Amino acid sequence: MSDIRNITLPGQQIWYDAELLSTAPEHSFDPDFWQRSGKVTGSAQGRGTTWFVQLEACQGALRHYRRGGLFGKLVSDHYLFTGWKNTRSAQEFELLRHLAEAGVNVPRPIAARARRSGFSYQADILVEKVPNASDLVDVLQKQALSDEVYQAIGRMIRTMHEAGVNHTDLNIHNILLDKAGKVWLIDFDKCARKSGQGWQQENLNRLLRSFNKEQQRFSIQWQPEQWSALLQGYEHENR
Repeated sequence: MSDIRNITLPGQQIWYDAELLSTAPEHSFDPDFWQRSGKVTGSAQGRGTTWFVQLEACQGALRHYRRGGLFGKLVSDHYLFTGWKNTRSAQEFELLRHLAEAGVNVPRPIAARARRSGFSYQADILVEKVPNASDLVDVLQKQALSDEVYQAIGRMIRTMHEAGVNHTDLNIHNILLDKAGKVWLIDFDKCARKSGQGWQQENLNRLLRSFNKEQQRFSIQWQPEQWSALLQGYEHENR
């Protein structure tokens, strides 16, 4: 159940789920606020710092949107403003809601913010941190997985595709397994709903390249023939 609300403040918009966030939304994107409250439980480094914070309903992951690549070194966290609904935070927030309603295991979106300054904006998002879960790289460094698990991964990807969502960065860092063996998909920044054909196969091709790449980098316990088990799960979803 969700209770989605919107706050308009000078130069900014905030979207949040009142069922998951009891803290004042305007303070919820400030890591110092969570530090002062003693609610920071950890952090992770990527393009920036993701802060893990303890909420009443769940644990959250707070992320500030940052650019990658060469351009990101010049303009690290500003984006062209073309409307509040077009901001990356608003789009990811709504996409996660759509996926959850479609039966895809994704982190619940808790709150999102966009702050405008002239022709540009900055953005933040707070999502649920999937409890007791590790990405496939971490899992496969420790153990091999059964065909049944690969089939479950394939089914979850097919469910995402049936929901019409193109995951433009589908790799094994963005697939999680929790301790109950449940498959989760994460990191939907810059992803979108899409119609037509062809992009689904591109997602799968990207994922296969990721398996092969990380096998070379991290010696993960993965064999190319296991790809057929994943495809078997994918092809049998909703068939």
